[in-house]
Amino acid sequence: MASSSSSLVVVGPLNLTQQNGYKVWEDPSFIKWRKRDSHVTLHCHDSLEGSLRYWYQRNKVDFLVSQSAVWNVDAVQGSLDCAAFWIKDLPFVKSLSGYWKFFIADRPSNVPTNFYESEFHDSEWKNLPVPSNWQLHGFDVPIYTNVVYPFPLDPPFVPSENPTGCYRTYFQIPKEWEGRRILLHFEAVDSAFCAWINGNPVGYSQDSRLPAEFEITEFCHPCGSDVKNVLAVQVYRWSDGSYLEDQDQWRLSGIHRDVLLMAKPEVFITDYFFKSNIAEDYSYADILVEVKLDRLKETSKDNILTDYSIETTLFDSGSWYTSDGNPDLLSSNVADIKLQPSSTPAPILGFHGYLLTGKLQSPKLWSAEKPYLYTLVVVLKDRSGRVVDSESCPVGFRLVSKAHKQLLVNGHAVVLRGVNRHEHHPQVGKANIESCMIKDLVLMKQNNINAVRNSHYPQHPRWYELCDLFGMYMIDEANIETHGFDYSKHLKHPTLEPIWASSMLDRVIGMVERDKNHACIISWSLGNESGFGTNHYALAGWIRGRDSSRVLHYEGGGSRTPCTDIVCPMYMRVWDMVKIANDPTETRPLILCEYSHAMGNSNGNLHIYWEAIDNTFGLQGGFIWDWVDQALVKVYEDGTKHWAYGGEFGDVPNDLNFCLNGLTFPDRTPHPVLHEVKYLYQPIKVALNEGKLEIKNTHFFQTTEGLEFSWYISANGYNLGSGILDLAPIKPQNSYAVDWKSGPWYSLWASSSEEELFLTLTVKLLDSTRWVEAGHIVSSAQVQLPDRKNILVHAIAISSGKLVAETQGDTIIVKKQDVWDLTLNTKTGLVESWKVKGVHILKKGILPCFWRAPIDNDKGGEGASYLSRWKAAGMDCLHFIAESCSVQSITENSVRILVVFLGVTKGAEGSLSNQDKSKVLYTTEVTYTIFASGDVIIECEVKPNPDLPPLPRVGIVLNVEKSLDLVTWYGRGPFECYPDRKAAAQVAVYEHNVSELHVPYIVPGESSGRADVRWATFRNKNGFGIYASKYGISPPMQMSASYYSTSELERATHNEELIEGDSIEFHLDHKHMGLGGDDSWSPCVHNPYLIPPVSHSFSVRLCPVTPDTSGYDIYKSQLQNS
Repeated sequence: MASSSSSLVVVGPLNLTQQNGYKVWEDPSFIKWRKRDSHVTLHCHDSLEGSLRYWYQRNKVDFLVSQSAVWNVDAVQGSLDCAAFWIKDLPFVKSLSGYWKFFIADRPSNVPTNFYESEFHDSEWKNLPVPSNWQLHGFDVPIYTNVVYPFPLDPPFVPSENPTGCYRTYFQIPKEWEGRRILLHFEAVDSAFCAWINGNPVGYSQDSRLPAEFEITEFCHPCGSDVKNVLAVQVYRWSDGSYLEDQDQWRLSGIHRDVLLMAKPEVFITDYFFKSNIAEDYSYADILVEVKLDRLKETSKDNILTDYSIETTLFDSGSWYTSDGNPDLLSSNVADIKLQPSSTPAPILGFHGYLLTGKLQSPKLWSAEKPYLYTLVVVLKDRSGRVVDSESCPVGFRLVSKAHKQLLVNGHAVVLRGVNRHEHHPQVGKANIESCMIKDLVLMKQNNINAVRNSHYPQHPRWYELCDLFGMYMIDEANIETHGFDYSKHLKHPTLEPIWASSMLDRVIGMVERDKNHACIISWSLGNESGFGTNHYALAGWIRGRDSSRVLHYEGGGSRTPCTDIVCPMYMRVWDMVKIANDPTETRPLILCEYSHAMGNSNGNLHIYWEAIDNTFGLQGGFIWDWVDQALVKVYEDGTKHWAYGGEFGDVPNDLNFCLNGLTFPDRTPHPVLHEVKYLYQPIKVALNEGKLEIKNTHFFQTTEGLEFSWYISANGYNLGSGILDLAPIKPQNSYAVDWKSGPWYSLWASSSEEELFLTLTVKLLDSTRWVEAGHIVSSAQVQLPDRKNILVHAIAISSGKLVAETQGDTIIVKKQDVWDLTLNTKTGLVESWKVKGVHILKKGILPCFWRAPIDNDKGGEGASYLSRWKAAGMDCLHFIAESCSVQSITENSVRILVVFLGVTKGAEGSLSNQDKSKVLYTTEVTYTIFASGDVIIECEVKPNPDLPPLPRVGIVLNVEKSLDLVTWYGRGPFECYPDRKAAAQVAVYEHNVSELHVPYIVPGESSGRADVRWATFRNKNGFGIYASKYGISPPMQMSASYYSTSELERATHNEELIEGDSIEFHLDHKHMGLGGDDSWSPCVHNPYLIPPVSHSFSVRLCPVTPDTSGYDIYKSQLQNS
């Protein structure tokens, strides 16, 4: 060990910078100093019993914990509490987390002189919680950027203006630790740091997402001393390591995971690797455990075993929770794993540890469906048999293997229904809280997600324990991304440079060595978006040599390089996936590492991906991008808060709201799309084909025992009857088919005279699980039953009442005396007023509508984007001119009025007789037929300019009186859905307040739509209102209703900025363009969901609603049975 004075030469560059210019944080060949070798997470137990008690308590977590997840400012204390909780009952581990003294300098050369010395006065410094990111506590600014580095690209150099955090804290070592070796353990620090104890430099490290551990025994005051030790840490915001950390995320700095002191005996267990070889018939498993000891240098490996013995035992921890709550933990021993002489089995080349072997008969296997765990305990005893050290962890038996075009888990080609997950909390950034991690897992499991990709770095150690427990397949990814080099062709890529090889390999080694005993990990990933170079062969070779029990994943270089066992593209189109799956020369399975970009109102086409995956051999799933909107809480001077995205903190460069790609909001409130994910990922599938109702169990390891199947049949949206479906258990990957006419619903169908009948099957859990309580709906599917009778459309009933029509100047007033009156302006062609029994129901105009507030996917693609093309055509600034308005006919019962609207770009006012007709983008003939009954039939003939790009929508817009805020509709719902994202939305009659329809996407745009609407009513509290429906042969409509106008949704940059209008903007669309979502940077709405600029015809029925009428009755009046 170097003396402290010579240490300063190496790790005290802050003292030498001015002398020779050398900066350790800009040297890619110098990535650590005095840092201990990577190893599994250590717990420093005092006994075998203590190990078991620890895991017994630690594994008692379930969905109830998620209910205490906190997303506001209380999360700061929450992260500190968790740091203490995670080391509870570990007598030789002490958390240093808490409030530390903190100072930030604008650059390393400006840190306070000798701030690391014990005598330094820090009383003037601020307090900062550890763990945390300093930018979220008023120091420096967070930066959000996706690809572009947050500093000039000049590897390995970083800006001289490099914010540098100086930390100081104090600790004492308990008397009980006397004679033990003291380890200082940082779970993660961003991005590079030096540490001192009592003025002595003790280490340097890089890699923002993995531990750094240093032995500090000789630098500490004696155990039990009243003198406090001083820990000082200097953290650099940027280092050469930052060139390997260009992930799409907020760039946040500091000590963001826990800091621990650990006390170990002179000789101790420093690492262990649990391996199992499961028999082909799964009847037994051979166990191999590699154990490494840390010993004083004067003790040879061979001499150790004269003074010490190693014992390893496997316990069936799955049996602990079946008793009355006070189990005999020791009696759950199921396998003793014995130390082998060095000659047998064949020694592992270069391995300087100890091999122990054993066997377990009939192991219970781990899978995401059945996450069965055992507990492995490794004990070190001295000559007298006294326990001197003990380490332990949960382990699982599962076999990951490869077959032709398949990734197998326990012999089955499991489908990965996955999502990417960043560590992100809106209040505490990269710091972690147990209840919030459990909230993520509970939500994932409840929505049928079975796999997670750690994007794009190793995550908190507790995350892996929880994934083991709850059951989640995992791709564990190295903290390597160099995406920004893609734009810098003049620079040689780090993956090709030998000087970066050791740093890249160190990150891979650190990940594998820390996480290797976790059953949930089925694949290691070499990193993300880092091109492909010779260094990747080194990374892949090391992992394959170290751990053959998992597969390798790496997307870079085209996702089909020799360094990946999975073809793992991102954002590949469905047709290209199928092409690869059908390529006979490709023997690997295809699993999308990223797909369906969930930016704002997105994720159209998701069902198309799953139609392909479910029906194509060689396609095995994918990971949606991504889990959570990565917004941060921003507090304004007046105390108000909102979720902020890139650029809102003065951060330059930034990528604006490209961090908002989640299936959930920052506080884990689900986006509507999560319903679609749950449906497409659901394990029980239902289909009606050729008269057969087929129920398929797509689980790989679970039967349907423990599930309750229920059914209900609905007619025109209303329930006719329901019941329980009594089914024998369906085996995994098996189906049950029955003639639908033999089902208990048949008699209800046969006796119904309604137009549309749907059968809905719902599958619920009979018992509670770790992730949800009993009664949870696992799967739900709706099938349309054959028509009972032929339904003919006919003209609505004509009231016998008398209709009055009169012209007053530019207005036509049509009314039924003392019942309703409607006023239409012949100059504008707009309905100016519609009253029922004196109650205003329509605020202003019925206009054609072809525009929507752009969503993020509309904006993607620069000049080729839909929005750019729409704007270039003038479609964003449309103005309607009534070219003509004429009364076509008047009878005692009806009035027929024809209005011809010309849609022109704003600025073309008045008559177009002398203007360029090319300014007309749309010609729309609107025919109103107004009946004495109060019905208004609107027939629209739309003729767009054929040179226009695909249209956003084709429909009409009404401004309904604001008090008519109770919406009832018969169509898909109850949640937001669109033509290319509606598979989960079932057809029924739903009711909501207008405000409940709004989806508060952080960046507003088109939202709140409901697909396939047959009819809708808007009523006030007294029951008066307006009815709207499809009419004649027109198909069901896309509907939306909002207090916010389209222009307001387009104007606002945050949901909180939206200002309500003085009416409800109500859209009825004959056609609405899909959302797209294959990605968000190219126009990618699939052809069936585009609206070509061709003629469109549709009809809508409007009529008044009174307390005595219902939407159902009105709708039924326009149908007859043949």
